[in-house]
Amino acid sequence: MMDQLDKPLGRKRGKAKPKEPKSTFPRLPMVPIAIFVLALVLGAPIAWMFFVDNPEGGRPVADVEVNSVVDSNELARNLTVENATPVDEQTIDTAETLDGDQLVVSTDDLPEGDDAPLDETTARKDMLEQSQHGYIPQIASNGDRPLDVYARPSITLSSANGKPLIAVVVTGLGLSKDGSNNAIATLPDDFTLAFAPYGKSVAELARKAREGGHEIMLQVPLEPFDYPQNDPGPQTLLIGQSVRSNLDRLYWLMSRIEGYTGIINHMGAKFTSSSGDFEPIMEEIALRGLAYFDDGSSNRSVAPQLAQRSGAAFAVADLTLDDTPSRAKILVQLTRLETRARENGSAIGLAAVLPISVRTLTEWAQTLEDKGIILVPLSALYTNDSGT
Repeated sequence: MMDQLDKPLGRKRGKAKPKEPKSTFPRLPMVPIAIFVLALVLGAPIAWMFFVDNPEGGRPVADVEVNSVVDSNELARNLTVENATPVDEQTIDTAETLDGDQLVVSTDDLPEGDDAPLDETTARKDMLEQSQHGYIPQIASNGDRPLDVYARPSITLSSANGKPLIAVVVTGLGLSKDGSNNAIATLPDDFTLAFAPYGKSVAELARKAREGGHEIMLQVPLEPFDYPQNDPGPQTLLIGQSVRSNLDRLYWLMSRIEGYTGIINHMGAKFTSSSGDFEPIMEEIALRGLAYFDDGSSNRSVAPQLAQRSGAAFAVADLTLDDTPSRAKILVQLTRLETRARENGSAIGLAAVLPISVRTLTEWAQTLEDKGIILVPLSALYTNDSGT
């Protein structure tokens, strides 16, 4: 018999536990993977901003196929298509600011309908082309230009017998109906009036100014350096947009009124400093028989060079008269304008259609005959004009 000492010590024997089968898949390090995915999600947008060249980022862009980039005239002709679908019109609440004074426009006062009406009493039909937005100016088949036909008759430097000439352009008409009517009725006819393209009654007011004997111009909003914080208004011509897009906006603006001699910039220090964006617009202005007037607010403007190259009639303002809208300050600026006219033979002033400006300019104009100075419309002082 086996001795008790020969028996194994410890636990009673039982059945051994079966071993768990080993997994055929390797165990993944979940924490590092989660950290990697989170870093990817957060880092991708930042990497995109630093390393992807996207000058249109943050700005609504519509890419349009263009068949030719060589023939810009063909592109312009393609945009003036009869019965095309008009673009949506935007609205604004405030239109222009001058030293804290705002010209306010109700959104109910913006143009309604697709096309501005054709009024042959103030615009020659053969100098109008039907675009998708309405009628826009063109050179007539016999070569007549809107600049020449709609200009107010006047003496020029060559016929002034040595007397100094002064032109004054008053801007911002069309935004306030009452203010515009007052300026049209009060200012002498030799003042040139520039219309903003937004008021609902702007076409009617422009016709009234023309019938009253005033020479008129169209204000075109151009991109400033602080756009869109400082927004000139709907259909502003922008840096970096396609030529087709900016031309389409230009045609919308051109269709708001009729019978004007040329274009004046509204703001636009950034746009007028960019030759690549501005040159096609200047060429289009020249090809349609219009002039370009630079308000003189930016010393970086390439308008003089582009006008010279395209053959567009051109002028630039010498002085802004009402940066400080008070009678005393405006009179000081007008005295400076007279001095410049005597020194150079001519001078051009710029003012806004503020009540104090209109009143002061009207009183000042009555003193010019005694001073031997002649007030003329802007068209009498254009240069770079290959069409005359």
